[in-house]
Amino acid sequence: MKVLVTGGLGFIGSHTVVELQNEGFEVVIIDDLSNATEDVLKGIEKITGKLPLFEKIDLREKAAVQDFFKKHSDVTGVIHFAASKAVGESVENPLLYYENNIGTLVYLLQQLQQKPEASFIFSSSCTVYGQAEKMPITEDAPIQAAMSPYGNTKQIGEEIITDTAKVTNISAILLRYFNPVGAHSSTEIGELPLGVPQNLVPFITQTGMGLRKELSVFGNDYPTPDGTAVRDYIHVVDLAKAHVIALQRLLNKKNLVKVETFNLGTGKGSSVLEVINSFEKVSNTKLPYKIMPRREGDITEAYANTDKANNVLGWKAQLTLDEAMASAWKWEQKVRS
Repeated sequence: MKVLVTGGLGFIGSHTVVELQNEGFEVVIIDDLSNATEDVLKGIEKITGKLPLFEKIDLREKAAVQDFFKKHSDVTGVIHFAASKAVGESVENPLLYYENNIGTLVYLLQQLQQKPEASFIFSSSCTVYGQAEKMPITEDAPIQAAMSPYGNTKQIGEEIITDTAKVTNISAILLRYFNPVGAHSSTEIGELPLGVPQNLVPFITQTGMGLRKELSVFGNDYPTPDGTAVRDYIHVVDLAKAHVIALQRLLNKKNLVKVETFNLGTGKGSSVLEVINSFEKVSNTKLPYKIMPRREGDITEAYANTDKANNVLGWKAQLTLDEAMASAWKWEQKVRS
């Protein structure tokens, strides 16, 4: 069974490729290397003993997408990660985000709808819920007006897939992630942002290594136990495994409707200060940080109700925040050694 993983050299993509290959899938990766390097292929091969196929393609080039599907006509499943994902950048450059996150999705679906059947897993986000009124967040929580063009591309993407599935042979699962963190236990792959990290954990580990002077904690006056914002941090390996289970569900025709939606998180919220404390504990390193004003667009708290993923998908997060922070720290140390 040949599976296409777009953005397969990125953080979540590479971990998912590992889990797919461990389950016996033949994987072909598309990546434009805009936020990843080809070295990741070596890491995947070291862990799994198998080098995945790789095509350097910019999915914004429609002809290149068409050519890919002619060459790899036996692809029946697609896991679609490739997208721009920095909230701040999306506010400054919305058209880049609409082209990169929406246009590319359309080109992929245009090719898949020509097949007798196809399975599509979409990398979505808890961003679609905005500041949900109730915690934990269920899949039935109302979709709020997006707070950034990035968030809007996830909402629009879900709508495009849903509309397309209604009238084609494509079945899809929308996976709404909470906050992926950590690295593979082998330290062969992990999160390696190019430039200044946009996410909390790589900023923490880079500060721990002395690459950054100090960490900025945005806001300590939220209505939370310690005043800092609360998120649901899920280990990337748990997240990757969920993609394999979701794909198998579609391939085995276990899905109950054409488009299913699942939250992927741990079901537990952790504050920024709790994440810092976890890092300090597992690394035995004191982290310099300062409290800054709240950032515009940041919500108070978001954590998942995982009942549907646990009971319907048959998946549950296994790894703890401490395990995630320890693996992220080991990865950072290896990268800088």
